[in-house]
Amino acid sequence: MRVVIQRVSEASVKVDGIVRGEVGSGLLLLLGIEDADTDDDVQWLASKIVNLRVFNDEQGVMNLSVKDTGGDILLISQFTLHAATKKGNRPSYIRASKPDFAIPVYEKMISALGAELQRSIQTGVFGADMKVSLMNDGPVTIYIDSKQKE
Repeated sequence: MRVVIQRVSEASVKVDGIVRGEVGSGLLLLLGIEDADTDDDVQWLASKIVNLRVFNDEQGVMNLSVKDTGGDILLISQFTLHAATKKGNRPSYIRASKPDFAIPVYEKMISALGAELQRSIQTGVFGADMKVSLMNDGPVTIYIDSKQKE
């Protein structure tokens, strides 16, 4: 499971011109799922994300988590995070899970993040053509792969 985490002052996602999810200060998450992902990956990553200290404290030091600041999370499915680009110029997405596997894992991540954050998570629409807008704060952008946790 791969995630790109962006600290944002605001973010939103539209599908067919309709806002489906939006947050103010918080995190925008782009999540890629592969068939090797397990419930352990979901739980580990959800805890890591919610407790990641990427927000400034009173001294301007990144020492606070989204949970500490009361920020929100917008989660977007992003199969292209598993793009293979070694051969040719057309990326291969063979490692990205198909919807029958990925949707239940995505839903588990929504639940796990909500439980960790202790409130609802904003989302896009899995598999839809989404238009994501954001104001990256910092900028702060972090990439985590649950298969590289050790």
